[in-house]
Order: sequence, then structure tokens, then C-alpha cells
Amino acid sequence: MSRVDAHHHIWDLTVREQSWMVGPELDPIRRNFSIGDLAPQAAAADITATVLVQTVGLVDETVEFLEVAASNDLVAGVVGWVDLTAPDVADALAGLLARPDGTYLKGIRHQVHDEPDVNWLLRPDVQRGLAAVADAGLVYDLLTKSPHLPAAIETARSLPDLTFVVDHISKPVIGDPLDPWATDLRQLAALPNVTCKLSGMVTEASWTDWKPSDLQPYADVVLDAFGPDRVMFGSDWPVCLLAATYPDVVQTAETLTATLTPTDREAVFANTATRTYNL
Repeated sequence: MSRVDAHHHIWDLTVREQSWMVGPELDPIRRNFSIGDLAPQAAAADITATVLVQTVGLVDETVEFLEVAASNDLVAGVVGWVDLTAPDVADALAGLLARPDGTYLKGIRHQVHDEPDVNWLLRPDVQRGLAAVADAGLVYDLLTKSPHLPAAIETARSLPDLTFVVDHISKPVIGDPLDPWATDLRQLAALPNVTCKLSGMVTEASWTDWKPSDLQPYADVVLDAFGPDRVMFGSDWPVCLLAATYPDVVQTAETLTATLTPTDREAVFANTATRTYNL
């Protein structure tokens, strides 16, 4: 089965710093990572297409990622960044889509979980920007943590024409009680315009001694709430390297979905991402 990795990054620290990369604990990933680094690992895992996701709030990075996608057979789509609060957000989106490589732009993301206001998504200027994303025919990746879920629920409900993708199952702390995260995530899953990435869990667990069984209760909530047709696998490489190798992340996702039917596993590992991002 050919598979899709619906969430990974690259960066070149000689081009720009990654402002989120703060503290000695991130030293293992404080180096350059390219598509060339990922390609052999993806091939070994039978992954034939990926979605390259923004890391910083700069349109310049999005342009660079579109160029990468256009020049590399592995990257099938890009989730980029624009300033959702800008009055000309629609023009910014139109400009990116009009580029020769603009067809690779599939979605937009912002580091919502870094905003001090947990209700940032509900700001009128942000809501207007999200409506522009919908009008452009793109999806919106929700990078949130548990405290941001109530605002995300209200936002997804208010914008039924916009497809939302929850990144990293909204980053619950693995080992903490499932609620309120689970209850809020189920409310979000009740909305038909929301899908979820089975990604980013290993770095929310203990980096040194996690095991798949630690993640299983959280994965079970996601799969039960959304159903496999609205769940997609993502590696979160190279951030995942803080806690696990690329093969380990793929194998863990296989373990977490082991009880699914072959058809449902194909949804998680390929079809949901292909459909949602129009790959």
C-alpha cells in the first residue's frame, strides 16, 4: 500500500532561525533538514507522497516550500502561512495560488497555540481571514492545545464551508487525564468539516521512555470520534526525532491502528489525506 505522510517539516538554519526552537532540549534538531534527508526514510516506509507544513509565520517560507514541492516528486502538497489578520489576506492567498507552483498550496496554518489569547481564533479579523481561506478553496490546519479547543469548536461551527484539520490531535499531554481534551475533541469531531491528524504524540509523551501503549488511549479517542475516514497519519518529522526515529513513528502508527480493517487503515494512511488536501 502506498502511503501519505500528511505532516512533516524542513528547515535551513542558514536561511533563517526557527524562533520556536528555544532551549537546550531541542539541540538534537538544531540543524538543517531537507527533503533529501527524508526521502530515503519515506521510501523505506512505503510513503510515496507527503504534505510539507509551515514552521514560521512568514510568506517567504511558503514560497520556498512551493518551490520545493514543484521540484520534488515526494512533496504532493504544502500547508503554508499568510497573515490571517491582514486586510489584504485574500490578495495574499490569490498571489500564492497564481504562482506557477501555486497548485501545490493546499492549506494554511498559524501557530495558534503560541497566541496568549486562547480565543484568538474568534477574533473578527481572524474569522474574516479564515473565511478568505475557505473562499480560496484551501483547508485550515488547526495547531492548538487543549485550552484552545472551545474556540476551535465555535470557529469550525461558524465556518461550515471551511475544512479544518486538527494537527497532532490538539497536543494533549500524554499521561494526563483524557478529559477535558477528549470531551472537547469529540465535540469538534461532531462537526462534519473537521478532520484530524494522528501525529505529534511521541513528543507529547516522555521523550525517553514512551511506549505505544501510552499513546493508545488517545489514538482510540481520535479514531472513535472522527472515524478512520476523517483521520490521517502524519510523522511530524523532524520534530519527532526528539523522541523517536522516523521508522519508529510509522511503526507506532501501525500499532495504534492495528485493530482497524484494511480499508480503514488505508483511509488513515492514504485516502483521508489525499481527499482532504486534494493531493
